[in-house]
Amino acid sequence: MENSGNREKKFIPVCLSLAVILLAGALLALCMGQYSIRPGTVFAVLSGNGPEAAGQNKNLYTVLYKIRIPRVLLSMLSGAGLAAAGAAFQSLFSNPLATPDTLGVANGASFGAALGILLGFSAAGVQLTALLCGILAVALVFAVTGSGRSAGKRPMIMVILAGMVVSSLFSAMVSLIKYVADPQDVLPVITFWLMGSFSGVTQRSLTMGAPFILFGLTLIFLLRHRLNALSLPEDEARSLGINLNLIRGLVILTSTAITASVVASCGLIGWVGLLIPHISRMAFGNNNARVVPSTILSGALFMLITDTAARCATAAEIPVSILTAVIGAPVFILLLRRTGGFRV
Repeated sequence: MENSGNREKKFIPVCLSLAVILLAGALLALCMGQYSIRPGTVFAVLSGNGPEAAGQNKNLYTVLYKIRIPRVLLSMLSGAGLAAAGAAFQSLFSNPLATPDTLGVANGASFGAALGILLGFSAAGVQLTALLCGILAVALVFAVTGSGRSAGKRPMIMVILAGMVVSSLFSAMVSLIKYVADPQDVLPVITFWLMGSFSGVTQRSLTMGAPFILFGLTLIFLLRHRLNALSLPEDEARSLGINLNLIRGLVILTSTAITASVVASCGLIGWVGLLIPHISRMAFGNNNARVVPSTILSGALFMLITDTAARCATAAEIPVSILTAVIGAPVFILLLRRTGGFRV
């Protein structure tokens, strides 16, 4: 087992390497797909030079600026956001199995999206309905645990149990919507959306989803040093001058904003918020000052690679949530066998 000093020394080089790989992977992802583009052409278009940048190639402009760039950006933001939200929730609940959906946000947003599709809303309407229902799910959790109590006086086990109940409720409502949906037209759309995919990402969906994810990522990054205090006894944390109620509230707010926005933009995507934080903790220990930045970069890279593979592996695009599960489950088992159990 490496000591803390060795982990501290390798933290910055590893994060810089991840950032470089992420940038190179994003540029490579712009080149790959059923319509392949040469790297030199991509650089020419992005830099504003060359005949393609002058608008002589309409298809090239459409593929890059209206399809691939929004998709690549949202996939990286989604991976970073889900991973950071998972790390924050694992610290908040002192539970290594906590995920961004612990409070039922994902199933709530899924219900909103399914309802929007059933009612024939536009893509923006579906995204907005999903976002609002995701927030509603968390509001129901705190209504169940007692609206008159402050965040600090709610036992965390009660919050987790209430999240499970609310999540199950919205999951049943999604099943109800699928049951009453037209099996020829509406049901396939709902089913494919629930699988999770970035295939429908547009400039508008990026514009709607990115601000919430960036807001959540920024706050979690700023709170990274204080996340360690969540595992301390409440009296000890208060003696250090730390407002636990405020930190807990901000963590829940930011993680909810991230998860609801991701689900509203591209459907359910699992394993990212569970797997990536544990990989970061294996590499850098349990100090969230190191875990959070490395988790953000690793999550963005993992989702970028997974989404690129999903759209390039076959002519018919594979839902990205299938690949995250196929990759995540075996890797998580290997990590579990290697560590003998996770600590937060």
